[in-house]
Formats: sequence, C-alpha cells, structure tokens
Amino acid sequence: MLVGSHPRRVAVVGGARIPFARAHGAYARVGNQEMLTASIKAVVDRYGLKGMRLGDVVAGAVMKHSSQWNLVRESLLDSGLSPETPGLDVQRACGTSLEAAIAIANKIALGQIDAGIAAGVDSVSDPPIVFGREYQQLMLRAFRAKSAGGRVKALLGLRPRHFKAVYPGTGEPRTGLSMGQHCEKMAREWQITREAQDELALASHQRASKAWADGFMSDLVVPYLGLNADNNVRGDTSLEKLAKLKPSFAKDGTLTAGNSTPMTDGSSAALLASEDWARSRGWPVQAYLSYGKVAAVDFVGGEGLLMAPAWAVPRMLADANLTLQDFDFYEIHEAFAAQVLCTLKAWESEQFCREKLGLAQPLGSIDRAKLNVTGGSVAIGHPFAATGTRIVAGLAKLLAARGSGRGLISVCTAGGMGVTAIMER
Repeated sequence: MLVGSHPRRVAVVGGARIPFARAHGAYARVGNQEMLTASIKAVVDRYGLKGMRLGDVVAGAVMKHSSQWNLVRESLLDSGLSPETPGLDVQRACGTSLEAAIAIANKIALGQIDAGIAAGVDSVSDPPIVFGREYQQLMLRAFRAKSAGGRVKALLGLRPRHFKAVYPGTGEPRTGLSMGQHCEKMAREWQITREAQDELALASHQRASKAWADGFMSDLVVPYLGLNADNNVRGDTSLEKLAKLKPSFAKDGTLTAGNSTPMTDGSSAALLASEDWARSRGWPVQAYLSYGKVAAVDFVGGEGLLMAPAWAVPRMLADANLTLQDFDFYEIHEAFAAQVLCTLKAWESEQFCREKLGLAQPLGSIDRAKLNVTGGSVAIGHPFAATGTRIVAGLAKLLAARGSGRGLISVCTAGGMGVTAIMER
C-alpha cells in the first residue's frame, strides 16, 4: 500500500563490506556469489538479522556469468536471512549499488517495505568468458539433435576457429573506445593537467591510508579470505612516484595506472529502514537518504562519456532546493582523477552551466577539503557494482560522527550515465 503524499524518511542504519582486492589476487578463487554473500552476511551478523524476513534485498553485478541470473536471491539464501526474504538483481554499471540503495529507499518511503539491504559485487578475476556465435549455434544444433548420429554430425562441423574465446571488456559498444580513452578525451577538452590528476590521486591514497590508521574502516570492513584491509591503498606514494608512471590509454595521454582506479574485486552492502523499524530494534539512525537522481548524456554525439553527474547533480539540487556549497562532505567516485576534475570544472564554468544546464549562473566550486575525506576509488579500489554502497555506508558513518550535516554522492557510469544522491543527518 502506498502512503500517497506523505513519504517516510529513509534511515541508513549502517553497512559492511569485505576488503577490496586487486584483481587476480586474494579473491581469484571465488566469484560474485561468494563475495556478495559475505557482505550481506556481515550486515546480517552486525545488526542481528539472522532468521529475519526483510522487505527486499536489491543488488547486482556488472560482470556475471549467465548461471548467475538469480545472483541476489542465491546470495541472500546463504546469508542467514529468512528464506522468505525476496531478492532483486539490478545493473546500472558503476552506479549499480547506489541505484539499489535508491530503489530500497523508495520502497521504504512509500510504505511498501520497512527495511531492506542494498548491495553490489564484482569480480574481475572470475569474468564470463564465452565463444563466438558460430560455435554457439553449432553446439545448439548438437543439443537439439534427436539422435546420437545427429549430434555427431553437428559436432563434425567443429573447427579450430570456434575455440577462440571472447573476453569481456570495458569498451563502449557504440564507440569501440575504452572508458580510459573516453576520459582522455574529456581531460583534453577540459584542459586537466597530469599534475592535477596526480595531486588528486595522492590525496586519495593519503586520506584512505589515514582512515585505516585512525580505525575509521574497522567496523565497516570485515576480514575475508585472509585479507584484512583494502590492498590497493598506498600511503607511502608521492607525487614523484606517480609522475614516473607512463600513460595508460594514449601515448601522449595524462591518465596513468596511478591516477585511475585499479581493476578490483569486492562487495559491499548497506541496511536501510524506516525510522520506527530501526529504533524499535534499538538501532541508531546514522543518516537519512533523502534524494536521488539519474541522468544520461549523448556521449556518441560529443558529450563526455563520464560527465552525466554534471547534469544529474544540479537537477537533484533543484529538487532539494540546495546549492552545491550546502554540503559538509562530497563523495565523488574517482573512476579516474580526471573525471572528478572535469566534473568540478564543469560546475565552475559559466558557459557550461548556461548552455548545457540552462542555469543563469555556474554552480561554483567546492571546498576540496570536504572531498572524499576517507579516500576515494583511486586508492580504495572499484569493484564496479560495489562502489555505491561502499560510499553510502562510509558517508553515513561520517555524518553520524559529525552529529549533523549533509553529504553529496556522485557516481559516473558506463553508457554515459550518472547516479547521484543526498544523505543528511
């Protein structure tokens, strides 16, 4: 039953995740289901949800095997939740788990459910590897054959070329360019220097390293398969070390392995609920998820592939009647340091805001001291679908520790889309 014009506030109770690991390393022998189960179970254990029936679990992965068509339901069945808890798979590239959180929040706000878990997972180490359509059709003919002779006849058509595997990639189907190549184009258009990118990357590592050293991550991250912390964080890096790295996507480019997110395995989850439901069980509300917005750009027609948050955020600010400066924390996903810098520069540009966003004046600048204060994706890593709820859980804790305030979340995605949200306390 919907609650009509009186939506309920959506509480973020908290979250948990496994350490994010460099691809083909610590988690090379497990896949999406095992990792997603681990993060959901961590939330179940932390908040005493064992045996409980929740309204829904919404989660997803960007890269998953065809056998994982019911990934979320299968994972939650091993998490300790009641088997009566439903599960929903969603996918919006790198914005998947933030989209999942917004979906759960909308259900809570409308009175459809009282509580649910949003989550995301991705394994670069266990990708779906397939074979070409010709091989597929040949095998299907063998499968459909009504006799052993028919199956043999079909299989006699096998040729060496059929065994050439098709590996997954992050290239855009409509352009053939990788995300990094697209971001190189953005960096050139917005005149983002290599030095500025390296400086942002350094800050990301330093802040993430400090967050771990200060114990901020201790109740957000649970050990998994012998890994106790994110293994990409480099607190000892420097501008000099970053400057020595070669460009990764163009011979004369500015994007490197040091100022781009690494290929990463991992999962994360967050528990959302109505205020009454949370408090009746003695769980303090860390923050509230109050607004969400999605936008897309015509990246084939010339807009930057990863620039959609530059559109989504001002539209969300209009919904909330806020300015860009009305925030205490800015959690902007660092797909690449250049992406963050392009977005910030767009919001400061009078021409962009007038011509692209239809605004009378630019959104303006932000206080960089409030940006990704516990580190961003460049340092922590980026399992595609897991980044959103990693940010939601971390931002909720920041707001709870502060006692009041407001945080902005911005996540760019493949396909020229962006997912954004506002959290408050």
